Amino acid sequence: MLTGAGQAAAAGLALVSGASAADIAPDCTWNGQPLHGRVQVVTSFPDIRVQRVTSFPDLRVQWVSSFPDSCGRWREVTSFPDFTIAYVDSFPDIRVQEVGSFPGVRP
Repeated sequence: MLTGAGQAAAAGLALVSGASAADIAPDCTWNGQPLHGRVQVVTSFPDIRVQRVTSFPDLRVQWVSSFPDSCGRWREVTSFPDFTIAYVDSFPDIRVQEVGSFPGVRP
């Protein structure tokens, strides 16, 4: 059992650690938002803050030109997006790795 100071330290660690694969639901959603579809990259007020990484991603993303209908398949658009993202260097909601094939949640 943690003491008051231990609980505060654990809570602070949880806030600093950012997202983990546990934040992405088994149905490939993050906070109820399906992680596939039409995506618009914005610089402010995104639905999801995304950090690009080369290892240990929460989600592998494949940019496609058609049929963004399964987990991790994103189509970039400039209007009428399903959700918006902004690329960040720190405090992301999710970490993604851009791939050419086999998109989705890491095993």
